[in-house]
Amino acid sequence: MRKISFKVESNLCDDCVLALRRFIGHLDGVDDIDVEDGRVVVNFDELKITDKEISRITKDSMEKLGYRLVD
Repeated sequence: MRKISFKVESNLCDDCVLALRRFIGHLDGVDDIDVEDGRVVVNFDELKITDKEISRITKDSMEKLGYRLVD
């Protein structure tokens, strides 16, 4: 298992956390998504999904919810 962390521009509301988990949590290889203190942490199986794919999908999902990731 691998873990990748993203810093978010602002804290996510509870409904957005649930939506993010629905957007990303169903992907093959994603084990868990933690959201706290302005960070999104995705635990995943790197044999099933790559860092690049997780990053792109997380960024796209956050933008759909109206949030931005901070570099």
